[in-house]
Amino acid sequence: MRLFLIRHGQTPGNVLGQLDTAHPGPGLTELGSRQAAVLPDALRHEPIDAIFASTLVRTQLTARPLAEDRRLEIQVSPGLHEIEAGSLEGRSDRASVHSYLETVFAWGAGDLGAAMPGGPDGHAFFARFDADIDAATAGAEAVAVFSHGAAIRVWTAARALNVTSVFAGTTELVNAGMVELTGSAQDGWTLVSWAGLQTERDPRADRNLR
Repeated sequence: MRLFLIRHGQTPGNVLGQLDTAHPGPGLTELGSRQAAVLPDALRHEPIDAIFASTLVRTQLTARPLAEDRRLEIQVSPGLHEIEAGSLEGRSDRASVHSYLETVFAWGAGDLGAAMPGGPDGHAFFARFDADIDAATAGAEAVAVFSHGAAIRVWTAARALNVTSVFAGTTELVNAGMVELTGSAQDGWTLVSWAGLQTERDPRADRNLR
């Protein structure tokens, strides 16, 4: 099956560079709404079976144009939300952002015991995110999942057979950026494209995508 992981459009917190992970979170900026509006055309030739979004407002607003275009319901899933920033919530200073990213990408490299200051560890994140991806993709051919930048990058680093933690940690996913994978929870996932960057080799050969 094909899995499209789509980051939400731009928010006021993104503009300010804040760690903004709390519920229900902000809506979209004017630019964020425009980013969401072009997604139906970007996916025009993809046979999307279902659309899922996290519990945060920004993902649901980003998913709405595609859902209306395809006449599909947005199914809100409790485990697809952003990685909680814990005691770093609301901060935008360089040290706090570095601490947040250092923690989440340690998870992508396999150190699930690393804990966010005042927040969850990697075991808690993957338990909820895996469960909702498994449920969303069961029996489907193509699914669009609207989630969050750090969550998508870390999950892809850990679950895609041809992605290294270095690639996911150093390659940004812009607002409304899309990661496409093929496969399944049982057989493993393979990255097809990352915000337009295409894989160039048989992804089952190794994990050397950088």
